Amino acid sequence: MKQLLVVLVCGLVLVGGCKRKAAPDGDKEASSSAESQEPAKQKEVEMLLPAQKHVGLVVAPAAVVQLSEYFRATGTVQPIDNHVGEVAPLARGRVLEVRAKVGDRVRAGQTLATFDNLEAVELGAQAQSARADLARLNAQLTPAARQSERSRRLADIGAGAEKDYEFSKAEEQGIRASIESQQAVLGGLQQRLHRYGASGNGSSTVLKAPFAGVVTKAAASPGDIVEPGKEMFTVADLSRVWVQAEVYEKDLGRIRLGQNAAIRVDTYPDESFAGRVAYISDVLDPQTRTAKVRCEVANKDVRLKTDMFANIELPTKFSKQALAVPSTALQDVEGKNVVFVQHGPTTFESRQVEKGVTINGQTEIISGLSAGERVVTQGAFHLKSILAGGDLGEE
Repeated sequence: MKQLLVVLVCGLVLVGGCKRKAAPDGDKEASSSAESQEPAKQKEVEMLLPAQKHVGLVVAPAAVVQLSEYFRATGTVQPIDNHVGEVAPLARGRVLEVRAKVGDRVRAGQTLATFDNLEAVELGAQAQSARADLARLNAQLTPAARQSERSRRLADIGAGAEKDYEFSKAEEQGIRASIESQQAVLGGLQQRLHRYGASGNGSSTVLKAPFAGVVTKAAASPGDIVEPGKEMFTVADLSRVWVQAEVYEKDLGRIRLGQNAAIRVDTYPDESFAGRVAYISDVLDPQTRTAKVRCEVANKDVRLKTDMFANIELPTKFSKQALAVPSTALQDVEGKNVVFVQHGPTTFESRQVEKGVTINGQTEIISGLSAGERVVTQGAFHLKSILAGGDLGEE
């Protein structure tokens, strides 16, 4: 009987020992299950106001904006081809005076230079001779007309022969024909002198601006000998200009004729000039695989100078409304996209978000953020450093 009691007591002791040993493992599993059921808490970061000021922290509300994609290219300002005029003499001569230099703004018809036109001298002499001949013929016409009239009256009353009247009439008509011929010769000489721009004395010739614009080239000095057709001045009308860019062939499909364009130059960083696509080349450069694209831009005050560098922005077909924040607001924390949402003056929550497209420095937020929530847009990197357990980082 005693032996039986000893066996029962030993069995109870072993069973009790096993239960106490297993209990801790069960507690761990229960604890782990409870933790997995709790939502993951976002971490908060605190930064005092002096530190915020020191790092330049900026906070702004997330907002729904219009995200529009733009194609950008770099080009230069150029004059429009048919707004450029080359001024050259039509005859050989020697430059007497130059009245315009590069950069001068000139009016239409303004004198640019004068030169001694050697051909105009000869033409002037011919014109003078033609005038003298015309005066002589006019002097001969008066007595010839009187003689013709006298012969007609005598023939009418039978006091003179009919043939005398016919002879005097023919002489008068011959003189009149010579006068008309000489007038035509003189008119032709005067037209040639006018085409040369010769003044009244027939030797000094003026070169004039073909239209209002800016002198972009001046290749003449007093005393120079000029030849027919040699360019002496170039005048460009810059009231409208081209901004010309080289566009890669893969991007040509995003551009169309007549498309609106925004032009910006470093000289006027806060201003945009309106333009439109006026030309797309049909020929690619075989070396660079690019084509010329020109945007025509109004330039009333001639603030856009030739050969200025310019940035061209062309809107593409992609455009939509979306909740977005500046791209600088997003930080990579352990491979996740995180923004810092302000809860108090010095308290910020690190919140994981899902991002979409990034256009013009704005990043679409698909989930994890609501419109109106205040997000750190500048200085988020420093909050990320604090979150990682370090000091203020350097961006």
